[in-house]
Amino acid sequence: MTWWTIVNPGAGKGAARQGRVREALAAVGVEAEVRESSDAADVERLVQEGLGAGYGKILAVGGDGTVNLVVNALMALGPADVTLGILPAGNGCDLLRTFGISQELEVAAHRLVGETDYTIDVGFVDGPWGRRFFANVASLGLGAAVVRQSARFPEWIGAARYKLGVWPALATFRKTPLRVVADDKALDGVASLVVLANAQFFGGGMNIAPKASTVDGKLDVQVFTGPKRNAVVLQHRVNRGTHLTHKAVRRFSAATTEISIDRPWEVEADGEYLGKTDSLAAGVIPGAIRIKI
Repeated sequence: MTWWTIVNPGAGKGAARQGRVREALAAVGVEAEVRESSDAADVERLVQEGLGAGYGKILAVGGDGTVNLVVNALMALGPADVTLGILPAGNGCDLLRTFGISQELEVAAHRLVGETDYTIDVGFVDGPWGRRFFANVASLGLGAAVVRQSARFPEWIGAARYKLGVWPALATFRKTPLRVVADDKALDGVASLVVLANAQFFGGGMNIAPKASTVDGKLDVQVFTGPKRNAVVLQHRVNRGTHLTHKAVRRFSAATTEISIDRPWEVEADGEYLGKTDSLAAGVIPGAIRIKI
C-alpha cells in the first residue's frame, strides 16, 4: 500500500526535501505519494486530504514537532484504520530513539518495509489551549522555558539548540510551589520542572524517562525539586538516564495527573511551545495510534 507522505521542508536545516525523501523510499521499494507542508495548519489539511483519498498509511517526515502535528490531526479526526510512519529529518526525532530507530533518514526508511506495526498510547495535556496530544514527552516549567529559548538559536546549530537553551532559561527561571496529584498520590513542594513522558527521550537524545513505556496506559511523571545548582549535575545525569536516583527527583507512574502551580508556568509538548498556565490536567489515551517501527 502506498504511503501518503507529509514532508516538513524546513525540518533539519532543510534536510527533508521531496527529492531526498523520494530517493530514500524508492531505494527500499516503498511506494509513496509525497506532499510538502507549508505550515502547521497545512499539516492538518494534508492529513485530512490523505485520509479522504483513502490512504491507510500516513508518513510524517520531520522532527518531533512534525510528528506532533500529524498525531494531533489524526486524534482530532477520531478513530481511523491508519498506520503512522516516521522518517527523521528535524533537529531531533526523539520518539524514534525509544524504538532504536536510526536518526538517519535513509537508514530509518528500511523500517517502513513489511506489514509489522505497533500500537502505542498517546498522552494529552488539557489547559488554556484546549486538549493537546503528544506521542513523546511534555514538560512544564524549566523544560518549556528551554524550548522557548532554544528557538532563538539559528537552525544550523541543529539538535544542540536544546542543550544551549538550558543556560539562558536557567538564568531567569524561578522555582515555584506546586501540587502534583498523580493517580492517588500527591506531592506538595517547590519545583523547577515537571516531566510527563510517554516515551524515553527528549531534547536531542536526553534519556529523560528510562522507565517510561508507550504501552502501559500511564505517563512517567517526574518532579524536579531542590536548588538551581542541581541543574548542572542533573543535566549530565539526564543525558545518561541515571537521574532517577537523585534526591531532587520524584517519580510517579500515573494514568491521570493534575498539577496546580502558584504562578503560571510555560508548557511544551513534543518540543512544541503551548503557552502558560497555573493549572493543568494530563492523561493517556491507551493504544491510540498504530505506528510502523
